[in-house]
Amino acid sequence: MLPPGAPPLVLAVPGPATGGGGAIASELAVLVETEQTGQPALVGHLEGEEASLRSVLAGVRRQRPEEPAAVVVPLMTGPHPRIDPLLRDAVASAPEPVLLAEPLGPHPQIAAALHERLAEAGLARADRIRMMSMVTAASGFLVVTPGEQAALRQAEVTSVLLASRLAAPVFTALLDDPAGIDAAVRQLRDAGANRLAIAPYVVDGEPYREAIAAAAARAQAEYAAPIGAHPALAELAALRYTEAMERALTALERR
Repeated sequence: MLPPGAPPLVLAVPGPATGGGGAIASELAVLVETEQTGQPALVGHLEGEEASLRSVLAGVRRQRPEEPAAVVVPLMTGPHPRIDPLLRDAVASAPEPVLLAEPLGPHPQIAAALHERLAEAGLARADRIRMMSMVTAASGFLVVTPGEQAALRQAEVTSVLLASRLAAPVFTALLDDPAGIDAAVRQLRDAGANRLAIAPYVVDGEPYREAIAAAAARAQAEYAAPIGAHPALAELAALRYTEAMERALTALERR
């Protein structure tokens, strides 16, 4: 829990307030406040005028001179070449100093959330990690992520964590890279997987609905729901907030 007057945590949402990400962020903001920080979490959007991140940051003020006015936590699993500049520009335009935290992934909690979404879709056993002799509904898994190579590398870390939970092969590919998807499918087949399942490495699946369906069709695989407003993301948002504050404090002490 945060002390009174601590800089607010601001969830930065890719996309406009009218998209599916807005509802996800609102639900996570409640979880952040009630389960993690004890302080209201704010929500700002990177597209559109309604509840924009720029307008949210324009309204925050520092309570103590040694602290930032707010900490922005991207509601993203990893870096994205289109969204990252929007984040940096919004933070730079704030009238008071604001910290930009790291994205939510990679982290074991995201692997756990992906596992849960796969289990909800009937594609993996929820208790697989404890019952290693049981057979999952799918025998090979493909984690697909938007972004470029930096996002792929981070998603690969989560894939390793997910593989340890499922005791099954897990490979990774970019959503918009058909050749990469084909290569991952070949690796899964070579590993003996005969039924494949896709785990979308995204919080809000709405902008990627067609790409996820296309990847599944290409891989001849079923697919789980996106991560969505999973409680693990509220915990990770609070963690990224704390890490950003600690880095800022360390930098201040070294001056």
